Amino acid sequence: MTELVGLPDVLAARDVLADVVRVTPLEPSRPLTALLGGPVWLKCENLQRAGSYKVRGAYLRISRLTERQRRRGVVAASAGNHAQGVALAAGLLDIGATVFMPTGAPLPKVAATRRYGAEVEFAGATVDEALEAAREFADRTGAVLIHPFDHPDVIAGQGTVALEILEQCPEVTTIVTAVGGGGLISGIAVVVKALRPDVRVIGVQADSAAAYPPSLAAGAPVRLADYRTIADGIAVGRPGDLTFAHVSTLVDEIVTVTEEDLSRALLMLLERGKQVVEPAGSAAVAALLSGAVRPSTPTVAVLSGGNVDPLLLLRVIEYGLAAAGRYLRFTVRCGDRPGELAALLALIAERRANVVDVDHQRRNPHLRLGEVQVGLSVETRGPEHSTELVEVLRDRGYQVAFATAD
Repeated sequence: MTELVGLPDVLAARDVLADVVRVTPLEPSRPLTALLGGPVWLKCENLQRAGSYKVRGAYLRISRLTERQRRRGVVAASAGNHAQGVALAAGLLDIGATVFMPTGAPLPKVAATRRYGAEVEFAGATVDEALEAAREFADRTGAVLIHPFDHPDVIAGQGTVALEILEQCPEVTTIVTAVGGGGLISGIAVVVKALRPDVRVIGVQADSAAAYPPSLAAGAPVRLADYRTIADGIAVGRPGDLTFAHVSTLVDEIVTVTEEDLSRALLMLLERGKQVVEPAGSAAVAALLSGAVRPSTPTVAVLSGGNVDPLLLLRVIEYGLAAAGRYLRFTVRCGDRPGELAALLALIAERRANVVDVDHQRRNPHLRLGEVQVGLSVETRGPEHSTELVEVLRDRGYQVAFATAD
């Protein structure tokens, strides 16, 4: 049977990390408190050094290397957060680091990893493929592989998040966190089940990259044949052997959320919580907003990371607005007469909707003679306002057709 990390391991990790990591704040969430009818708090690991909890486990693991291992350097694989955690930790300990990242890794995460002093190599399209390249590099060069989740030191380091939560919110009854490979939730569960076994620990995965539900059903780690999600921080195709042992033994529940749920949560955190998070960092909140989990309160939702690509953030905000019924993309056909476009836009303005983009097309083989097509992106106040606007346009004789998803 696999030996699990214990509470003494996490307590020892806290001593090592005391002067390295920040004790991140626990912030109240009024929208979620109102929704669930009891206190909900946000554990802001998006404000941690290097932008996520990952530096906790990375630093602990690297700090325990022998002098001989340190001279050989370290190697890691990551879509971005573990990469930055390893790069920062290695720099603090004056150890050379090489990080393999998927070819599609967000450019800001690549740039940040390099700024922390690591050499960046690209390999494969997924974290799993980058990890294989990192293993080959370790075998070839003697560098020590710093696994993103499947190592006792990494799990113990991540578990220090839970020590802080229990101290900051001793009345907590539920902790919800994102799950990729399972290092963070494993560490949290080790602490919680040792100190407060009555507290439920719930993990959240993107439903298009959820390896844990089939793995738990099978009783062993299962590799996904295909996975893709906007939440690159939790896009992992197979649970680790060690993390699976922890999750299957200590975690109460794993739920999944959709891309729309993630986008809506990210938007809410930005607008109402004033928190910049990446899609993976919003997963716990997405589960609460969507009703994927209905926990007892007080609840703590872990915001696991804030390293979001600004271009992705723009797209996710638009996606979140659409998912919340506050953003419409549609086309309208009308007569090709002077003043017709102005009249259409004036009607939309009268209904207090905000036009974001206009695409006026005269040359389209599908249009009848004397007809034009206008593509519109419009912001509204919500689903009822959106429905009202469309009904008014159709009542005035406009042919309204909604754009298909990209």
